[in-house]
Amino acid sequence: MRINRIAMAVMVAGVLSACSTTKVNNLAYFKNASPEAVGALPQGQSPDIRLVVDDELVITVSSQVPEATAMFNSPLANNANRGNTSMTSSPRLTTYIVDRDGNITMPVIGKLNVVGRTTQEVEEMVRQQVSQVVKDCYVKVQLAGFYVNVMGEVKTPGRILVNSERFTVLDALAQCGDLTEYAERGAVMVVREENGVKKSYRLDLADTSIFASPVYYLQQNDVVYVEPNKIKIDNSRYNTNNAFKLSVISTIVSAASVIASLVIALTVKR
Repeated sequence: MRINRIAMAVMVAGVLSACSTTKVNNLAYFKNASPEAVGALPQGQSPDIRLVVDDELVITVSSQVPEATAMFNSPLANNANRGNTSMTSSPRLTTYIVDRDGNITMPVIGKLNVVGRTTQEVEEMVRQQVSQVVKDCYVKVQLAGFYVNVMGEVKTPGRILVNSERFTVLDALAQCGDLTEYAERGAVMVVREENGVKKSYRLDLADTSIFASPVYYLQQNDVVYVEPNKIKIDNSRYNTNNAFKLSVISTIVSAASVIASLVIALTVKR
């Protein structure tokens, strides 16, 4: 009997040790990258962000003679943009918001259809219009910002305001405090709208191939969802089952208490 107990204890310890090792290994990123030597990782081309409806642009036009291009700029205003609802203390250029038809309206130039174009392409469009009046003009077009949503097994899920046109899925996860220990690193989903259709892509953070993924660089309104791992799912089921059992037991105890009270009351009356 004693030998059987010892053997059982050894088996349990081995199983727990294996589970512990598996859990630690599953927390690693880029497991197929060589730690011994510096190696070239897969590299996808950084996609140019294409403008969509409701994007907000900052456009400035200048030249060696500021007075010559002043009419192409929006008047300075002390207002807030959509990413910051507080009032600014100093005047700034009014932004342009892409309307439902994909247009913006600039002073003097009028309407420009910009949806589906990059900021560099819009710069060239504006430059061609201004150069008809002012030589050697300088045009700068910037995306004021866009949002991505991060959900699931991250430490601080939420909506992120992005102020750069080069923002990766790793940037988003880092900004949310990294993954939790219950995150399934091989099951990170990015949902993106392309030509009016929602598409989903799966990323494996343990594999360096994510650097070449078309969704490695995030775009407007992307949704990043990190699935829970098996441990979190099993714990959730265990807690749910226990809560149900506790509820049933509590109901039975309450019913038994009521019945016992009735029996005692009836017995005393007799």
